[in-house]
Amino acid sequence: MAMTKQTHKNDCIILSTLEKLVPKEHLVRKLDNCINFRFIEELVSDLYSTGGRPSIPPVVLFKLIFINIVFGINSMRRTCEECC
Repeated sequence: MAMTKQTHKNDCIILSTLEKLVPKEHLVRKLDNCINFRFIEELVSDLYSTGGRPSIPPVVLFKLIFINIVFGINSMRRTCEECC
């Protein structure tokens, strides 16, 4: 059986802290300080299973969409690339 060649890079490992990556005056920090997104967990808690593989936290998914809209990014794929 022949092995297939990997065409993607595994370069999404971040060897830094969020504090170093995001400038102190960045709009994302200001929004995060002003908006408490934890209410989302309560709203969707009954939609998530307690078994199986862990899912992406709903707050993270909401923040991705929020960033997509606030910064006017036309593609969710591009938003994810910008956030990695």
